Amino acid sequence: MSEVTHTLSILGMSCGGCSGRVTKALTETPGVISADISHAKNSGTVVTTDELSTEDVMKVVTRTGYDVSSQATV
Repeated sequence: MSEVTHTLSILGMSCGGCSGRVTKALTETPGVISADISHAKNSGTVVTTDELSTEDVMKVVTRTGYDVSSQATV
């Protein structure tokens, strides 16, 4: 399995608690290796196995209650 980096724009986070909720939801998702979410930058970088698509990652963020779009997939 290879790793994929997903760069996201996340809107609606207003504090560190918000980014913490998103980080927790992502890191508890099977296939997510790491998640670095910043409420100050309204963005996040998520590293996953190649089994998860950007859409899969975005669904987790949306279920957490935030608007999300993909900036790029590397």
